[in-house]
Amino acid sequence: MFNWLKKTAKPAKNHHKPPVSDEPSTAEREALVGLLRSSEPVMANIQHIVLVASGKGGVGKSTTAVNLAVMLAKLGLRTGLLDADIYGPSVPMMLGLQGARADSPDNKLLNPKQAFGISLQSIGFLIEPEKASVWRGPMASQALLQLINETLWPALDILIVDMPPGTGDIQLTLSQKLKVSGAVIVTTPQDVALSDAGKAITMFNQVKIPVLGLIENMSYYLCPQCGYSDDIFGTAGGVRLAGHYQVPVLGQLPLERQIREHADQGTPAVLKLQPIDEIYRTIAWSMLANITGATAQQVEIIITDD
Repeated sequence: MFNWLKKTAKPAKNHHKPPVSDEPSTAEREALVGLLRSSEPVMANIQHIVLVASGKGGVGKSTTAVNLAVMLAKLGLRTGLLDADIYGPSVPMMLGLQGARADSPDNKLLNPKQAFGISLQSIGFLIEPEKASVWRGPMASQALLQLINETLWPALDILIVDMPPGTGDIQLTLSQKLKVSGAVIVTTPQDVALSDAGKAITMFNQVKIPVLGLIENMSYYLCPQCGYSDDIFGTAGGVRLAGHYQVPVLGQLPLERQIREHADQGTPAVLKLQPIDEIYRTIAWSMLANITGATAQQVEIIITDD
């Protein structure tokens, strides 16, 4: 009955139909959200913090973080997004807030911006868009900790943190200083990306942060004219990597021109495109189940009690 809680994505035999697991029923959704909200908050007003990370840049991590956050809001979760990519804060552009500046009601704490149902904070609201952030690791790490701690977040079920790429000082500091519920790894099937994604998984294992799952981005290209499917960056490399490290695969996303176009236009793809919306919906529910450690028995008990 609750197979969706256990299901791991498999490589699609026919890339015309990406692998998507069944969705939970309405009762199961309510039970899962109840589990999510009943746990001890990780910080004031924030129930859970999830890091979206990658071992290297260029794999679509920020685009994935934005669409995942917007999908969580669509599912009814009180969602926040922190753009922690201090050297390349691109999230404001992806949410139609390019050029927006931070505002502070008391010259101490910052108000988050609002877009598509999520509360957003970004280092991009504090620096000039064309100006490079020339900060050493410790300074950058401190700036990000201040950004999360000095933002007037509303009550949030989950805060998604778009991490900088890599496994350096910033990643380690945020991982160790924040009470994190888990991390999601974004990779492409390409061997170079997989090697670095493996290092990211190893880093989170070392600092005792659960890896909630892996998202294989740019999994394949589907020609819109002829329907031909091409594994440009390799076939199911992310699935093999996940199997090696024994972490779940949350989903496989296609290389799709319109995803990039919507990001550039400031409108997340999950609001416009199918099957992108469907894939992210599955990713979101699977991630939430992994955050809570939900089992079929836990959900069934809550449904029965109600």
